[in-house]
Amino acid sequence: MTDKPTVLFVCVHNAGRSQMAAGWLQHLAGDAVEVLSAGSEPKDQINPVAVEAMNEVGIDIRNNTPKLLTTDAVRESDVVITMGCGDACPIFPGKRYEDWELDDPAGQGIDAVRPIRDDIRGRVEKLVTELAA
Repeated sequence: MTDKPTVLFVCVHNAGRSQMAAGWLQHLAGDAVEVLSAGSEPKDQINPVAVEAMNEVGIDIRNNTPKLLTTDAVRESDVVITMGCGDACPIFPGKRYEDWELDDPAGQGIDAVRPIRDDIRGRVEKLVTELAA
């Protein structure tokens, strides 16, 4: 890993889980980590309920835009975390891969999205600790 690790969060639509994870990592790690997110089939916009859930904890992701997963993004990353995108993510030797099983916030109300947001926070906090070690 380089001095500043790059973490890529991937989910199918890059509109909910991966965007919330990227928001948490940016918030918790600041400039110590390069944060990327992408999707295998990106939506046109971020899930508004995910935006609302993150706003509740003081993290603004409303100006983020879903991005298409590229081979280059995976190649540039030290850690690749997938969230329900199956085999859509290319595999490169020497990378750290994790698959986080999380409920999809798509079509869910705020009461269902809050626990997903909080679960993601816990996982990102653990990741930050591991990256700092």
